[in-house]
Amino acid sequence: MKLDYKKTFYVGLAFFIITIFWQTYDSIITKILIDKFGLNQTWSGVVMALDNVLALFMLPLFGAISDRTNHKLGRRTPYVIIGTVVAAFAFIGLSFVDNIQTNRIEETTIISRYELIVDSDDSVKELEIFWKGLTLEMRLERTVALANGEITQARFDSWESGVYDQMNKILTNNTAPTLSAIDQSYLDGYYHSYLSDLAWMVTVANPLNFIVFVGILLIALIAMSVFRSPAVSLMPDVTMKPLRSKANAIINLMGAAAGVTALVLLTVFGLGGRSYVNYTMAFVSVGVIMLIVLAFFLWKVKEPKLVAERVALDLKHGLSESEEDVHDMKDLPRDKKISLYLILISVFLWFMGYNAVMTKVSDYAPKILQLPSFALPLLVANVTAIIAFIPIGILSTKFGRRKTILAGIILLTLCFGSVFFLTKDTGWVMFIIFGLTGIGWATINVNSYPMVVELAKGSNVGKYTGYYYSFSMAAQILTPILSGFLMDSIHQKALFPYATFFVATAFITMYFTKHGDSKAEKKSILESFDVDMD
Repeated sequence: MKLDYKKTFYVGLAFFIITIFWQTYDSIITKILIDKFGLNQTWSGVVMALDNVLALFMLPLFGAISDRTNHKLGRRTPYVIIGTVVAAFAFIGLSFVDNIQTNRIEETTIISRYELIVDSDDSVKELEIFWKGLTLEMRLERTVALANGEITQARFDSWESGVYDQMNKILTNNTAPTLSAIDQSYLDGYYHSYLSDLAWMVTVANPLNFIVFVGILLIALIAMSVFRSPAVSLMPDVTMKPLRSKANAIINLMGAAAGVTALVLLTVFGLGGRSYVNYTMAFVSVGVIMLIVLAFFLWKVKEPKLVAERVALDLKHGLSESEEDVHDMKDLPRDKKISLYLILISVFLWFMGYNAVMTKVSDYAPKILQLPSFALPLLVANVTAIIAFIPIGILSTKFGRRKTILAGIILLTLCFGSVFFLTKDTGWVMFIIFGLTGIGWATINVNSYPMVVELAKGSNVGKYTGYYYSFSMAAQILTPILSGFLMDSIHQKALFPYATFFVATAFITMYFTKHGDSKAEKKSILESFDVDMD
């Protein structure tokens, strides 16, 4: 039995489409919602959680529907076609709505106020008088807006207590000739919150554009949910069971390549740093790439033929799916059941921390650390994760999954915890930290999903996979909202302490886990990439 690498590559093109969409979506939608439509961190988190809410019921639904589909193109291919085409055109359509909002922003003073803060020399921004002038100007603008009925008294009071008073407190408490870099990072964050308030006024004045944006976004998210499960199911449909680990490794590498491609595009187009930029090139290029890759997929992947070939090979080698020893979670021995609970709670906790960072870092890095591009640290994290898969596979075989995960949690906790102390002067350290973050997350990711399914038997792997995704999806629904609420209530700098807390807490639950490790198995180099790539 030998894996047909070329066939697996072609089948994996569907996963490439999925990943390039989600990487781009996570990178720029948050910034558009906050910068151009003026949503606060909480409500932008609500919108960013929509895809996971849809995934909770649509992924199993369309996975089951595709199982029962009988089409001349196969069970999965029709959903890949419909989902990709609709999502790609919807993604391209977002560029038109984004352009309209950008033009409206350009008709206001928002961009000139933004440029004042980001383009001023560091020597000027260190001066207390610079910030005092800004606070006076802000108060005058807000007072006039209140008097003209453009904002409510409640919104004015919220801004005054949450932004103006906090900035004045920093300036009043400062006793040095110049402001420290830490104080400047807090002031930067508060000022950007004020700019979001100004953008919200633009949105309220003509809300139809925002409604259309969210509507098109929902169409794209629904379309992606339609074909994700069928696309993922295609690989096992056309691959013999003993070869699926290697095949999944190939597909995961293609997903990683898609993520890197998306981040490279954002960097090349200069869309990884400044606010209020035009994202047309990102939306259109990714949408076109999705359609081109789909065309290549349809040219090379003839699903009914590939499934028939797999069935023939199964018969030739005497392979069949075992339906024996089926059990549910309640049938596990007490000690294994406790371990399963602890693993799933750990999954929930580290996704609470990690997903919060991945959702909000595109807004945090340029504004708080003044990095030229948020895409570059993410790119470094993706590359280091890919490089780390092989040595992590070796280490987990030698020391066990649990101990390797604990090491990854420690590394991820140290990485997230250290970002809180970075300022614009030390922002370059973010590249090193995110390089280590990629390694830490890969260390957890390589081993966590196998620990869950290790406790399954027979044909219950799918059910236990469902447990894993239920806990990870629940975290990804909750954490953009909860982290956003804390960032609104305290400051944007609350993001990384928040993430650190949840990841560190996962160490406790994983430490007391006693089951889920397997006997050491020798893996090929390729099989080190056979991990869950959520």
